[in-house]
Amino acid sequence: MTEFMTPSRRGFLALSGVGLVLAGCSTVGVLSPTPGATDRTAAALPLVNELRKKNGLSALSSANPARKAAAVQAVRMAKAKEMQHLIGLGDSFYDRMKGSDVPLPAAENIASGQNEVERAVQAWIDSPKHLKNMLDAYSGLGVAVAYAADGRPYWSMILSS
Repeated sequence: MTEFMTPSRRGFLALSGVGLVLAGCSTVGVLSPTPGATDRTAAALPLVNELRKKNGLSALSSANPARKAAAVQAVRMAKAKEMQHLIGLGDSFYDRMKGSDVPLPAAENIASGQNEVERAVQAWIDSPKHLKNMLDAYSGLGVAVAYAADGRPYWSMILSS
């Protein structure tokens, strides 16, 4: 049975490579993936923009620096198995944002345990401080999730100027 599975795996990998090459042809800036993180910005953006519209605010757009910073933070939390904004001595939100070229001011929402992006966004809506961040005067958004070794999801949302 293994003999028959090998060609299909090769075919899948070959097709995946073609998809990656074609994706690189886009005129949109290419975001280098952060190993261990999944970018969920595209799924979160309509949910956040619907909330903002209901509150008379302009829509956010996907922002590559915010996406990168969200991915980095999600991975950091998953590795540490901690839902924290600051992890370790000397950690600095400002330095992390500058390191990802996120325009300031910026804000960060974090969550853990939600298996779907809709649940993570709802958890932020249900939290007054996180809701305030989503309704503030930002224009860019990035959302990512990373999973700890035990399978627990860690979410990060970066809102940027």
